[in-house]
Parts: sequence; structure tokens; C-alpha cells
Amino acid sequence: MSSVLGLCGPAPNPCRNDLSLPGYGLPVTDTATLLKDLHRDLPAGRLVTDPQVMAGLAHDDAEWAPWELPAAVVRAESAREVQLVVGLAIEHRVPVIPRGSGTGLSGGANAVAGSIVIDLSRMNEIKIIDPVERLAVVGPGVINDDLRAACAQQGLWYPPDPASSPWSSIGGNVATNAGGVCCVKYGVTGDYVLELEVVNGRGELVRLGRRTAKGVAGYDLTSLLVGSEGTLGIVTEISVRLRQQRPIEHTVVGYFDSVTDAGVAVTKIAEAGLTPSALELVDRHCLEAVDAWKNMGLSADANVILLGRTDAPGEAGAAEASAMITAFETGGATWSAQTDDQQEGDALFAARRLAYPALERLGPVLTEDICLPLRNVPAMLSRIEQIAVDHDTKIANIAHAGDGNLHPLLITPIGDEQAKIRAQQAFSDIIAGCLELGGTVTGEHGVGLLKLPGLADELSPAVQQMQADVKAALDPYGILNPGKAIV
Repeated sequence: MSSVLGLCGPAPNPCRNDLSLPGYGLPVTDTATLLKDLHRDLPAGRLVTDPQVMAGLAHDDAEWAPWELPAAVVRAESAREVQLVVGLAIEHRVPVIPRGSGTGLSGGANAVAGSIVIDLSRMNEIKIIDPVERLAVVGPGVINDDLRAACAQQGLWYPPDPASSPWSSIGGNVATNAGGVCCVKYGVTGDYVLELEVVNGRGELVRLGRRTAKGVAGYDLTSLLVGSEGTLGIVTEISVRLRQQRPIEHTVVGYFDSVTDAGVAVTKIAEAGLTPSALELVDRHCLEAVDAWKNMGLSADANVILLGRTDAPGEAGAAEASAMITAFETGGATWSAQTDDQQEGDALFAARRLAYPALERLGPVLTEDICLPLRNVPAMLSRIEQIAVDHDTKIANIAHAGDGNLHPLLITPIGDEQAKIRAQQAFSDIIAGCLELGGTVTGEHGVGLLKLPGLADELSPAVQQMQADVKAALDPYGILNPGKAIV
């Protein structure tokens, strides 16, 4: 398998900014002229050209994903400003890279040389929360947890909750179709997107979808845009479906000697016909990192922890929690318990959310995002352990285990180039193993740059061409986040 890891620039892509491609009939103007036009047309305070500031806005959190300094960053504050920038990008034939909070883990927001990065973080207004229609309308820069908190004040709930929910933006969640802890029962971001306002590849401001409960007029372009990583349009407003607040959850915890045993317990839960509201796996590497940082004492007695939750009401919740305990024990748990104390349960899940930033304190972390059929989760976890040995690489494991979404975290010492090479080889082997077991190379982080080689292995040539055709139709000038998401 080929790899883009460690290259000096993004992998070749048929939709990159290339003057030989169809749609590139006009001469490319120089950067000075582009900046002059941006200064002329944008309000004061929007344009950033300081190289040091731009460097911090030119990439996401994907370790070792290549990026280059853009020509400019625009801190847009309205859809009209986004439309203006896209229009100038078409005129000057330069790439446009949309960016939210920069918490992505696949390189999807990484800039290419000469591009314009559009920073959408200032478009952070919660415009509507409608308790009758049970929907919210927000700007792309709204932080996930801020929306959830605002909805809770009206007895409503926005379910998608990626581990980055305290920092990630709704626009970024839409770009990658982010999932999270609750998605095992309640689905991913795309299940809640009703309507999108988008600047398309022709520079037009359009609305896709509708706010009604039903609607099948025309192709479902809304779903097409969700997960497209800014390659088909730049989202400037999002209408999302809401739910009523849930009952108090029962939390179940199980200790296991190995990740494989924990994987078996996950399949036992599925075999029992249970649908937990959350089911998360955290291994010893993660627990030790969290303990070293926050002194939570979680790694004293367990090599692996499974955290489960049920939000079934009343006695049904207690019964479901008890059934989960039985599944844990059948799967080989060395200890298990349950609680209906929400604060106690929240504290355990807080440790799950802290795992990634805790590990980052140890050195560069290369994050995987594979997803498999539940029956193959134990086998994949076993393979990951062997891959770690084969490549002498420290691999920690966290997972949305309930839906087979695994996040192996490959950790290398700072400045150790040989360890970096071994980690990159392990990264490729994990993808290959996942595909062999019927999985997909990305469950919720997106393809970005890091998963392009894996995507080429997963999709047939005919399907790759179909995707390229869609890209060419909706982005005829090839300016929207080129080199990402498709091969």
C-alpha cells in the first residue's frame, strides 16, 4: 500500500489545482494581485497575511499530514463574505480551503501553496432553537458543546457528540459526518442535518434540503454534501434536527485483561440484542496517560475498560444495564459494576474524552479511524496488538466499540525519525487488516490526506470515477479543497 505520510506535499489528485484540467481556461494572476483584490473587497479585519499567524491556521491536528503556507487567510463573518472569496478564487484560479476549529485528524483542512484558507470560526451564531419543530439553525463556527448546552436550556438535545465536542465546530462535524459516543444508538451528524446553506463551486449561494419533517423533492444533495470535507461546497449555515432530553442514564463499567476480551464482550452485547446509548473501550495506555495527567486512578486495576450506558426509561433501563453486565461477564470481564448516579457516570466518560489529549502529552500521535462489522472487532483488536509488536510501535486503543469504530493511536517519541517510519508502516498495516476484515478506512474522521491510499484500496475504479465525476460537476474550476477526500 502506498502512503502520503511524510511527503512534502499532498498526494496527487485529479481534482487538484492544475491548469491542464478542464475549467482552467483563464490565466492565473500573481499573489500580489490576488491580495490586492481581497483587500479591496473584504471589510477591514478579515484578511490575514502574517506568515506566523497563517501557519497556525494552515492545518488541522492530523499528525504528519502535509501542509503548505497559503497566500492568505480570510476570517469570514457572513455567507456573503464566503461567496465573495469563492468568486475571487474562481477569478484567480486559486484553491479555497474551508476551516472550522482545526480539530480534524485526517488533514482535511490542510492548506496548499497559494491557496486561500477561509476560517469560519467567527460564524458562530446560534440563530434559532425551535422547540415546536425541534430544530436548531446555526452558523458553521458554533462549537458542538455550546449548541448542546443551549438546547438543554429548552429541554432539547442535539445527539452527535464526537470526543472533540468541547472544541470542534458544527461545520467541521458536517464536513466529516462526525459521530461520537452516542452514535451507537442515535446516529451520526448526517442523521440530524435537515438543511444546508452552501456556497458551491460556481460561487452561488444555495440552500439544500428543507426544514420539514419529510421531503423527497429532487436528489438528496444535502446528504451528498455531508461528509464531503469541503470539496463540493462551503457550508455557511446548518439546520439540524433535535430530540427531547433523555432520562437519566445507567452507566456500566467492566474491567478486562486484554482488548481482545473486551472485543468479545462487545459482540456478546450485540448477540443479546442490546443497543446501549454508549459503549466505549479504553485501554491501559490511555488510562495511564489520563492518570498521569489528571490523577484519576483508573489504571490501577484494569488493562482495558469498557464503559457502557443505557438511557432506557425506568425499570427497562435497570434491566438493560443488568443485561450489559451479564454480557461483560460472559465476555471475560474480571470485574464489573453499574451505577445510576449521573455524575459518577459522567466522570468515567470524561476520562474517555481526555484520552487523546492525555496521549498527546507523551509525543506525536497518529490517529486511526477504522470501522468494522461488530463480529470482527475482536479479531481486529488482536491484529492491532500484533502490528504494534511487529513494528515496535506503541499503540493505544480507544474505540466507539458499540458500532465497531476503532481508534488505534500510534505514539512516537518526539524527534525519533525511525519510530515515525515504523508508526507509518503500522498505520498502513492497520488499514490493510481492516479492509481484509470487511471494514472501512474511516468511520468519522474523514479521508482528508491521510486516508487517500486506503480509500484507493477500498473503492473500485468504477466508483472512484463516479466520485471524480461528481466532484467535477459541482466544482468545475477545481478550487474547493483540492487533493482531499477522493482519489
